Amino acid sequence: MQNTTFQIDKLQSIPTPFYLYDDKLLNDTLNEINQCIKGYPINVHYALKANANPLIVSRLKQNGFGVDCVSGGEIKLAIESGFDPSKIVFAGVAKSDEEILYALKARILCFNVESIEELSIIDTICNSSGYHANVCLRINPNIDAHTHKYITTGLDENKFGIGIPQLPDALIKLKSLSHISLIGLHFHIGSQITITQPFILLCNRINALIQSIESQGFNIKIINVGGGLGIDYYNPDKNPISDFQSYFNVFKTHLKFSSDKQIHCELGRSIVAQCGTIITRVLYVKQGITKKFIMIDAGMNNLIRPALYQAYHSIQNLSSTDQQQEVYDVVGPICESADVFGTEVILPKTSRGDLLAIRSVGAYGEVMASTYNCRPFAKSYLVSDLY
Repeated sequence: MQNTTFQIDKLQSIPTPFYLYDDKLLNDTLNEINQCIKGYPINVHYALKANANPLIVSRLKQNGFGVDCVSGGEIKLAIESGFDPSKIVFAGVAKSDEEILYALKARILCFNVESIEELSIIDTICNSSGYHANVCLRINPNIDAHTHKYITTGLDENKFGIGIPQLPDALIKLKSLSHISLIGLHFHIGSQITITQPFILLCNRINALIQSIESQGFNIKIINVGGGLGIDYYNPDKNPISDFQSYFNVFKTHLKFSSDKQIHCELGRSIVAQCGTIITRVLYVKQGITKKFIMIDAGMNNLIRPALYQAYHSIQNLSSTDQQQEVYDVVGPICESADVFGTEVILPKTSRGDLLAIRSVGAYGEVMASTYNCRPFAKSYLVSDLY
């Protein structure tokens, strides 16, 4: 939400916690992306794992984006949402036989294959079902994305992808399979990357790999650079839209590609994160021995990132006009010590009943929610529907 001056009375009447999506900001973000790629052979596939809320997904579909899916369920959702199957790519390290067959029947664009064994399995399923599969090899370029260890994915030894030392064996295997066509290469070095250097290094590695692979008789049509572009969690109002111009300029400038090739990218967080906010109510303000705790009705079941990644989210008090500021730990009701949204958070003096906004939750917020402690899923709303 770019402007946090809300009409509090509108929010007070809605049971908390709930997700509030700024659809104007989402539209502005999508327009920025479309302007950046206009006139270039760049295709954006939305990473559906970031947020699968129909209110969000419909906007992506309307803008003509494709979809990056990591499960059969996501493929099903994408098709039911009206996405063209020819714009759907299927990644994931452990695709089940049932998911592979479903994707083949749906006639998706391609599989992003993450192991040599997977190549054999897809070929076998194609052979028995009468289908042919297009694949992109997901290659780990051994580039450090300088991000959290849980979301760094491009190093040689990783559960994701095929390491460069294994690439010759993968190419040999491909030549022996009759139901698979290699149409491209896929890369994803990590998430929440806020500097351009890793992407520049990726381009250099891609250029060398394409030259080597095509010299062996393969025709690479798709260069899928993955996603990973980060957002500003600390200043969501100052920087509501990621620097897409610099991101796309890296690939326009550093990738060597001819007119028969297309660049694909898989953006998720940078599209939807900043448009989402959790609105939550203060239940208690507890004075500890040396700390003050704000206890809210949102929990780690609504937003697990702080507990899982020790991730930072800006927290704002929407109700208090008190000029006095105090330092609080903001915690949820879940029976886990990890259920903490922020420590030593400076806020206006806060009281029971105040509404707080937890910002930048549009990605990996609602989509990772659970009913832990038998707490119900929170509802979601668009700003335009409330104001």
